[in-house]
Amino acid sequence: MGLTTEEHKAVEAFRTSVVEPSMTKLVILDFWAEWCGPCKALTPVLEKVAEQYADKGVMLVKVNVDEERFIASQFQIQSIPTVYAMFQGQPVANLTNARTESQLAGILDQLLAKLPVQAGEGEPDMPDIAPLIEMGEEVLASGDGERAAGVFAQILDMVPDNVAALSGLVRAMVAADKVAEAQALLDDLPPEIASDPALDRARAAVALVADKADDSEIAGLRAQVDATPDDHAARYDLAAALFADGARDEAADHLLTIVQADKAWNEGAARARLLQIFEAVGLEDPWVAATRRRLSAALFG
Repeated sequence: MGLTTEEHKAVEAFRTSVVEPSMTKLVILDFWAEWCGPCKALTPVLEKVAEQYADKGVMLVKVNVDEERFIASQFQIQSIPTVYAMFQGQPVANLTNARTESQLAGILDQLLAKLPVQAGEGEPDMPDIAPLIEMGEEVLASGDGERAAGVFAQILDMVPDNVAALSGLVRAMVAADKVAEAQALLDDLPPEIASDPALDRARAAVALVADKADDSEIAGLRAQVDATPDDHAARYDLAAALFADGARDEAADHLLTIVQADKAWNEGAARARLLQIFEAVGLEDPWVAATRRRLSAALFG
């Protein structure tokens, strides 16, 4: 259709938030902007009426014309506020001149009498996903990354963009040796979700296995450490490779050996790596608690 990437995203977002719901509901579409005084006066009226009519199949969607210029241009918005009633993807009434609750209610009543709008009961209750998250984490802790990924994917089908489920899915993909896919999932997240601290654990899990070594490389590093025990760089690389290979106990032993020998080596790289491992495994994990005590003893004992 000759659309740019950003225009395509805008169209897809509008389709999801307005067009699809309007197949069964009557959507009040409000074009507004932060600087628009009349918009701010109208918003509470629209919100109140939409709430009153929610169980009759009416919902409100607001479009900021400064942020959604392409969508506003498609509707040929010349001034704001501009308010339409949408049904089955098409404008069915211009509500712009209805500025009071009674005026809006009167027009909505007329539209609802003519259109096959499906009555609803307002917003559906959000499913209780806490037990499912817990189940996914338990499956992941057992080492079954594939099955855990399936659990977290099912949760995201119910509650898209849930950060706990996203974090679990990324870590499950890492456990299933799908590191590239896990990184791609993180890279594709919108900024408002990607910045959530709840995803730090997932990012740490990906970072720790990003450069996974094969068996011959691990064997070579192990031989180098055995030959030169004071080679902290080789021991550090061995620890990183071991953790990426799933041998977290041996990886922690090597990092703790570095900390005990030289706490400040490479600006505290061994300690930082251990903290990154703790983040990836989960700070509440019993293994992390025990290993953290060993780190404290090495640092302050």
